Amino acid sequence: MEFKDNIPIYLQIKQYLYRQIITGKLKPGKKIPSVRELAVELTVNVNTVQRALQQMNFEGILYTKRGEGNFVTEDTTLLEKTKRELINAELDKFVHSMNSLGVSDEQILKSLSEYLKEEHSDD
Repeated sequence: MEFKDNIPIYLQIKQYLYRQIITGKLKPGKKIPSVRELAVELTVNVNTVQRALQQMNFEGILYTKRGEGNFVTEDTTLLEKTKRELINAELDKFVHSMNSLGVSDEQILKSLSEYLKEEHSDD
């Protein structure tokens, strides 16, 4: 994973884990890798990973079983809400980027519709 300089690493770790959960790589009710394993995998300090996991526990995305580790919530409503938030964050970046190029919202909708038709015409 490559980290961006302008965003705190623990937030980027949270985003990484959110994506792992949303895409099904980390399944609801299943144990996630340990703090040490994640720190080694992501080549970051264990305290940075711990900070990300603590926040995710506070948010309810993860829960801790004493002596066993951290697990992904089985609350599908919360997982769907998190997925919508990720989608909206990506859309916000995309729309902001297009608007900064002088592209109107109407042009974005038209272009995106055409793009999706072309990309999925093989289906």
